[in-house]
Formats: sequence, structure tokens, C-alpha cells
Amino acid sequence: MGKVLIEEQIVQEGMTPKEVIARAHEAGVAIVDLRFVDLLGTWQHFSIPVSELSEKLFLEGAGFDGSSIRGFQHIHESDMILIPDPSTAVVDPLLKVPTMSITCSVYDPVTGQPYSRDPRYVAQKAENYLRETGIATVSYWGPEAEFYIFNSIRFDQDSHYGFYFIDSEEGIWNSGNDGGVPNLGYRPRFKEGYFPVPPTDKLQDLRSEIVQNLIAAGIDVEVHHHEVGTAGQAEIDMAFKSLTRMADQLMMYKYVVKNTCYQKGYVATFMPKPIFGDNGSGMHVHQSLWKEDQNLFFSPEGYAGLSDLARWYIGGILLHSPSILAFAAPTTNSYRRLVPGFEAPVYLMYSKRNRSACVRIPMYSNNPKAKRIEYRAPDPSCNPYLAFAAMLMAGLDGIKNKIEPPAPMDQDLYELPEEAITKLPSAPSSLAESLSALENDHDYLLQGDVFTKDLIETWLSIKKKEVSEINRRPHPYEFFMYHDA
Repeated sequence: MGKVLIEEQIVQEGMTPKEVIARAHEAGVAIVDLRFVDLLGTWQHFSIPVSELSEKLFLEGAGFDGSSIRGFQHIHESDMILIPDPSTAVVDPLLKVPTMSITCSVYDPVTGQPYSRDPRYVAQKAENYLRETGIATVSYWGPEAEFYIFNSIRFDQDSHYGFYFIDSEEGIWNSGNDGGVPNLGYRPRFKEGYFPVPPTDKLQDLRSEIVQNLIAAGIDVEVHHHEVGTAGQAEIDMAFKSLTRMADQLMMYKYVVKNTCYQKGYVATFMPKPIFGDNGSGMHVHQSLWKEDQNLFFSPEGYAGLSDLARWYIGGILLHSPSILAFAAPTTNSYRRLVPGFEAPVYLMYSKRNRSACVRIPMYSNNPKAKRIEYRAPDPSCNPYLAFAAMLMAGLDGIKNKIEPPAPMDQDLYELPEEAITKLPSAPSSLAESLSALENDHDYLLQGDVFTKDLIETWLSIKKKEVSEINRRPHPYEFFMYHDA
């Protein structure tokens, strides 16, 4: 996808540069924040005074040092360009100085082409590839990114010690605390946070403030609630959007959640499994394919109302899940979550209504437009541009090759007898296993030049180093088990 095509698509989807500039001045904006995502999924930014916001900026961009960004350039080729996407412009609801945030794409200033390791470009290429196949014109995405809200989180690691310590006023472990003030109780027990009213839910107003800030940032919110975990686990759901737009919104979502909590004296974390013995934070991803105004996933004759195309899409997702998870569950901590008994999918099966399956078919509505699949293995530590693109490419591979998934299983997979469980395909049990799967299974990602071998090799190199760093350090629980060996 060349620069011209991207710019035409952007103008069609949102405000023009001229409209963005007018909006900035109408809102009394003083600073413009140019934001982009690094390879691993962290939002980066630098700011310019509003006087520098011009139509020329949207064409020629602003330069930055790509060698200082994880997974980008070497120092001898460090010059890179950010091209702002006017459709993403929004007045930041959280900063004291009036600031407009604009999400940018990364370009090579020498070739004038989009940068192959820019995750946002990968997402755009995936959407373009979908249209080129003729299978569908658009894919829609609805991630449910869960998170915890703590009062305090401390951690440190040195040559002679290592620890973490989490505290939450909501944590059930504080039921016996005597800190010199009355203990007023009302805390959700482990796995009972879904979802009693206040005062057990002590974070209702905080979540409502987050919602208000999300709406102010241009995000359509459907619902918010306490999640299953004690100690402030939460979920706020956004209305579905197309792939790149939803990835843009998920970056803003995490920014708003973290900053609203921080300003109120809390710390929010999207770490997949911060608390032992309670539910982890997943990111169940609802997805569907459409051709114009027709939902291609619906058929009244199919199992759970699914079309053949949807079933093959699921087949691709399940077949390629071990390698998808290298992007969609990309941390060593992700695999602390993917264990039986905590509503995290371990077995690569699909089913209607069944939350123990890797792919669930929601059955809340009979409306054909509501038919979708819910992929439950990803978590919110991922880079959404890469994770969504990988899922889409796997699903398209399933459709192109008519990959049949295993027969649906409408029962609690965690309660199956041992001899039956051992026959089920399962998700990787570690990041190292997922990375190995990606090494051996990535041809489907290379279709249409959506992912490149260079990006995959860079990802593998960075993630293998993370695994090595964890493996080289003693774990606190090892002292409990082995110090007296």
C-alpha cells in the first residue's frame, strides 16, 4: 500500500487536515501531541506548539530518531518521519495544557514509503489484503481489554533479591487489616468480583470517570463493570470498529485508563496475570467479516448461526493459534494466565456460549448483524495492530483453504476426564513455545506482504531475549521450594 492510497483512505474516514487545524484553534489547543506505536506496543510521542500545525505537516511529516525506538532502526539509518492521520485527531481530556493528540504512521524519509516495521502499517496492509482477496470489504473488531486497578504496586530485582508487592483497598487479603482506622469490610472474595454493587464494588465512580474521559476522547463505550477478580479487576467495552481504527482506539483506551487512575491516586495495569490464585486479565476479541452491509459470518442453517465461511475462519484461527499467540499473548506473564480453571482458554476448540473454549460464539442475539466469533486467548499486553492483523490473516487462511476446525464441544472442557483432555489440541504453555510455533508457522502472515520476514525475525529476536532474561533469574518461589536442598 503506497502513501497516496493511505492518504486517500484517511481522508475518506475522517477529518481533513484543514478541518483538524480549524478544530484545534476552536478548542483553544496550545500543544499538538504526535503519537505512534513502537514494535512491542508502547505508545510514544513528542509535542509541537499549535503554531506548527499546518497542512504541510500532514504531507511532509515530522522527523524523529528511529534508532531510539524499540524494534526500529539502527543508529546509522536513524532518521524517520511521522505522518499524522487527521482522522485520529482528538483533544486530550486528561492534560492540563490544552493538547490535541494525533496518531501517526511511520515513513522512511529516503524512499518516501511507509516503514515496514511500523505496526500501524501492518494493520493497514492487512485491511487492504482483505479487500484484495475479494472475500470481504471490511472486518470489524471488538476487544474486551480487562485490567486491574491497585492502590500500590512495588517491585524490584537485584543480584541478591527480587520481589513484587501489590496492595488494593479492595483486596480480600485486607479483610483483617488494622491500620489504625476502622476496617469497613465489603471486599470481593477471590473469583467473586463479577459483579456486586457498591460498597463491595469500591471503584464504580472511578470507572465512570474513565468512561467519561474515553467518551471525551472520541471512543464509543458500551458498558463498564467490575470483573471476576478481587482487588479491582475491571472491564470497559468499546463499540466495534474496523481493524486499524480499533487498534488506534485501544491505544487511546489504555492511555485514558492509566492516566485517569494515576491522577486519582491509583495504578492500573494490563499485565495478564498480576495476582496468583485469581483470574488474569484477558482481551477477548470479537470479530466478523462483512461485504458491504452483509455479515458474512451468519447463516441460519449453520451451527450456532455460523456460515461455512465463519467456520473456516475459526479453523484458521485454531490451527494457527500457537503462532498467533506470539503476537496476541506476547509476554512471559501471558502464560501464567493461560491455565485451566480461571476462564482462560487452554484448549483449541470452539463452542457456542462456552467460556472454556478458545473460540466462543456469543448467543445473546438472533440478529444476523450480531453474529460474530469471540477469540478468548489474547491478552491486553499485546500490540493490537500486530495481534489483530495476525488473527485476520489466520482466519483468511482458513477461508482460502477451507480449514475445518475440530467438532464443537458444548461442555465444560475443564471438567473432562483426563483421557479426553489429553486428546484435545492445546495452547502453548510458555512464550518460548509460542515463539517456536511462529518460527515454524508464519507463511500465512507473509501473504500480501502484510507481515515481512524482517519484522517477524526482529520480533523473535526481541522476545527470545525477554525469555532469556526471565530464565536466568531465580524466582522467589524457588527459595520456598529449594533453599534447604
